[in-house]
Amino acid sequence: MEQTINKKWDIYFLVEALLISTRSKDPSTQVGAIIVKPDKRIVSKGYNGLPSEMEDDYIHYNNRELKYDTIIHAEENALIFAKQDLDDCILYTWPFLPCSRCASKMIQAGIKRIVAPRNDVERWEKNLSLSKKSLTECGIAITEYPKRNVLNELEYVVGMTRCKIT
Repeated sequence: MEQTINKKWDIYFLVEALLISTRSKDPSTQVGAIIVKPDKRIVSKGYNGLPSEMEDDYIHYNNRELKYDTIIHAEENALIFAKQDLDDCILYTWPFLPCSRCASKMIQAGIKRIVAPRNDVERWEKNLSLSKKSLTECGIAITEYPKRNVLNELEYVVGMTRCKIT
């Protein structure tokens, strides 16, 4: 299915992914993900965090090795909660593209396009390069926007909301 790119919708869903990311208790990286059908219906959302039955304490988040062994990535949570066919869907992520591990899962799930802000964190460069390579090799379209575009839209929406409230 051919997917047309609509920048306004892309930025809208990236703002929503940003808002979802704030639910994460991870002190170093808060990630949000939204899976959307081509007709703009939201299928699922997720943020990075511990499994729901695990005590959500800061011991897990402050011990990097323990955190990496137990945390569920935002994209994984969105996949788990979707409970439906995801062929041709679009994945929106904040604050950058899915890691290589999650990119492989998105490919397997049938996601056809991924939209994210451009990465500005040096420590993620190598892994995100691998992610881009895998996604491109498998025909997944990637669209990246400057983070400022997303933040400007969020500021605009907040400003409009303030005008309506007062």
